[in-house]
Amino acid sequence: MTFFRKDDQLEKIGTEILEATWLEFPGFARNQIALTWIVYDPPIPVNTGGALSSDEFWKYPVRGFSYRGVERIYPADLVALFYLVAIQEWLETSMVGQSDELNRGIQNMIVDSSHDALSLVVDVLSGTTSGPELTPGPLETWKLQRNIVNRYFQSLGWQDLESINVNQKTWSDGPYGRERRFMGTLMENRNMLTTNATARLLHSIVGGVAVSGVRSQLMMSLLKRSLNPATLQDNPHNQITGFLGGGLPPEAQLWSKSGYSTPMRHDAAYIEIPSILPYLLVVFTESKTHSQNQDLLPFISQKVVNAMSILT
Repeated sequence: MTFFRKDDQLEKIGTEILEATWLEFPGFARNQIALTWIVYDPPIPVNTGGALSSDEFWKYPVRGFSYRGVERIYPADLVALFYLVAIQEWLETSMVGQSDELNRGIQNMIVDSSHDALSLVVDVLSGTTSGPELTPGPLETWKLQRNIVNRYFQSLGWQDLESINVNQKTWSDGPYGRERRFMGTLMENRNMLTTNATARLLHSIVGGVAVSGVRSQLMMSLLKRSLNPATLQDNPHNQITGFLGGGLPPEAQLWSKSGYSTPMRHDAAYIEIPSILPYLLVVFTESKTHSQNQDLLPFISQKVVNAMSILT
């Protein structure tokens, strides 16, 4: 079972939003999108500053809608959201030591979607490094170490995370050497996420129960996005333009992590807007044509905003 309950109203509205999207963007196929939408009804259990214990938090029911929410999709640099939680767990349990350089890498991985920063974080998490090809014995040891993040997420026992794979770095040109061998001949060992898995992880962060209340607050601060137009103009990697934040009103508050690479455009967001219920939205799209279209995700986001204003 997934962490949210299905809701007839969300099912109807979510389906209408998808139909409107396919109508608006001709050629955007029904199997090129996956979506998970979570609504927080009172008493709202998220963004409480870590006021709830983990046991209390997971007792709060939430309603949601998903379309192809269990389909495994390459996440591009949205995988950084999972590495963010993992590195906070490692720091919390003293598996790795705090340092200014690691903090810089964590921040740049999330705020700027830096591949180089993510590479550092993966190295610290796994105790592995990139480099030339390895002979079979050392390569097997290296693979075992690199899979430590997968083992951590499987240890949580969340059904939504059972099918994911998070053991690869992200690249500008692609992997080489031992990294290419590890990816597999047909790239079968690529990172893979689902929108349901991503939604559950983000749900735990905004709920203040990812690692700890303090660590969740720290992660929230890294995920906070500014909708100030002047800020967006100065930052071409703002994770707003062309993503879900692009469909929000200026008074909205947004915490998010995007992922982009041809042919992928993804976003995972927690959103608060005055006078409507807070909600969480994860959208993955796969299309060589439409991944370049900066209107697609904002269109979906705007439709969800409109729906939230009339939701009962």
